[in-house]
Amino acid sequence: MNKNYYAILMAGGVGSRFWPVSTADFPKQFHDMLGSGDTLIQKTFSRLSKVIPVENIFILTNERYNDLVLEQLPMIQQEQVLLEPAMRNTAPCILYASLKIQKLNPNAVMVVAPSDHWIEDEVAFSQNLEQCFTFCETENALLTLGIQPTFPNTGFGYIEYDESDANAIKKVRQFREKPNYETAKSFLVAGNFLWNGGIFIWSVQSIITAFEVFQPQMTALFQKGNESYNTKDEKVFIEQNYASAENISIDYAIMENAANVYVLPATFDWNDLGTWGQLHEKIDKDENNNGVINAKVILENASNNIVRSDANKIIVIDGLHDYIIVDKEGILMIYPKSKEQDIKRITGLANDL
Repeated sequence: MNKNYYAILMAGGVGSRFWPVSTADFPKQFHDMLGSGDTLIQKTFSRLSKVIPVENIFILTNERYNDLVLEQLPMIQQEQVLLEPAMRNTAPCILYASLKIQKLNPNAVMVVAPSDHWIEDEVAFSQNLEQCFTFCETENALLTLGIQPTFPNTGFGYIEYDESDANAIKKVRQFREKPNYETAKSFLVAGNFLWNGGIFIWSVQSIITAFEVFQPQMTALFQKGNESYNTKDEKVFIEQNYASAENISIDYAIMENAANVYVLPATFDWNDLGTWGQLHEKIDKDENNNGVINAKVILENASNNIVRSDANKIIVIDGLHDYIIVDKEGILMIYPKSKEQDIKRITGLANDL
């Protein structure tokens, strides 16, 4: 296993669209959302550890989730958990982690990946990741894994690549914002558009250089801590300075500005598991397309529902179609799948009760 390979696993999100299972105190990446026996972060860590030494995998998360990370990933050390004292989107935390890794190993190549995505073909994922690492070892490249679109999704950003590029790894023309339905259909027809899955690969030198060019103020802020990284003084420096960083994503901060951006069209299945409906697509279903997770159910005249319960009770459903039914610690939610984007709003209403 290559000692120059590193991973940054981002695990700070709240996953509010998966309420009431996912909450601010216990977000979705720490739940077994698929009923597989492993939580999402455990599955992601296991997938990355097939390519990357366990000691080279760092977890970026909010400080409130430190104990959850250590409990679910007992094979890592406290120093592998990078704690954000404030939520500042993806650019600051990636720069922070990159500077830490550079100090450990200036020859490092690294992958940045969300902790809560679903990938079934882990062999293909490993092959794609190693192909990206090999490319970034010799090229000054900011590389992303693009997902082959299967339908005109309006909920994802897209990556447009140069269709004349015959290489396996393509030069990116531009990133495109979440489109309307007609635009998304035109992207699929064009054939040179991929979903932006938020998985990035680069050498530590390439990404830090990009930050120096496009985010000089943020880079100066975090480089003040170079002496403290990987020492007992790091925690104090981060607590005193992190909140001063701009709240900005890596896409806006770097990827949409840089000229040396490339994409590898992924060969694995992928789902960002962003909503109950997307989860429903990936779990086993009965002959009426009902998906059940951790629940004892009697279903009659019911179809296309997703049912999840953490309670030791039998759930009887008759006459419901296209619903989300979730029973979780004092909350029972019966909600139309067609309105699942409103669950985030309902979460706020419930918090006021």
